[in-house]
Amino acid sequence: MEGSKLEQKDMVKPLRSFRKKKWSKIDRDIAGSLFFVHILCIFAPFHFNWSAFWVAFVLYVITGLFGISISYHRNLAHRSFILPKWLEYLFAYCGVHALQGDPIDWVSTHRCHHRFVDTEKDPHSPIQGFWFSHITWLVNSYVLTKKVCPKYFVDRQKLERNMFMVYMKQGRPENVGDLEKQAFYRFLHKTYFLHLLLLAVLLYAMGGVPFLIWGMGVRIVVVLHITFMVNSVCHIWGKRLWKTNDLSTNNWLVGLLGFGEGWHNNHHAFEYSARHGLEWWEIDFGWYVIMFLQAIGVATHVKEPLQDHKKKLAMDEIKFI
Repeated sequence: MEGSKLEQKDMVKPLRSFRKKKWSKIDRDIAGSLFFVHILCIFAPFHFNWSAFWVAFVLYVITGLFGISISYHRNLAHRSFILPKWLEYLFAYCGVHALQGDPIDWVSTHRCHHRFVDTEKDPHSPIQGFWFSHITWLVNSYVLTKKVCPKYFVDRQKLERNMFMVYMKQGRPENVGDLEKQAFYRFLHKTYFLHLLLLAVLLYAMGGVPFLIWGMGVRIVVVLHITFMVNSVCHIWGKRLWKTNDLSTNNWLVGLLGFGEGWHNNHHAFEYSARHGLEWWEIDFGWYVIMFLQAIGVATHVKEPLQDHKKKLAMDEIKFI
């Protein structure tokens, strides 16, 4: 496997301590955005009503299930199935509102993760610490750029003049040419923050401060940390059912909260598969939606693990981490 642990001598140097790192403008912008949505959550109990709660829940499903799990991850990053372009773009637009970056940025980082999983070149591996894999990797744009965009650096001044562009890297990725060819994804990349701002304005107009706090604060923080748990928790705690050259595990709690994303050892064993929960009891809401779309003829070329591949990777005895 390319990027295996045998290639450690070619990896980047260990990161500086978080407190000693040099903060770039990108780092400060991202840290400020994360700080703001977390601060909003402090006021949530004082602005609770059931309408605001259900708005947050519906947006949690729309952005987490349809946006991140089905679109960003299974459809765009791994091409596990094919959708009509109008539906592909609609689901991708749902993911924009999860505050995890535009499709080009998210997919480039995730593909790099799979290529160099749990090595020094992995953008977010717990081998560099739990909190690094969970969240602090987001605010180290220079190191992230070295990992994901080693050959491309861009004009900082040109980028910084665009107030609606929120990005995590200081260069152009080289592993998302399929998305960069499409005008829709280039548009989202250049106007990313504008879409979040428009949603915030819409929520405020519909329900005032409670809708804003619950719909943009609580909901975003919940979806963020569930996604972050896939990077951190699911590479530390859980069951390993398959022989993979990484630390990935299956964690039932993250699987339940993350719409099936917590069956992470399954995913790393069969990353091409649209199905993550491979047993009947492995709840995978993302797969249920994809099955429905396939049944009505919307989703095509849906991939599942091959039996020969499963036999090859199956462990003789389940290991518990």
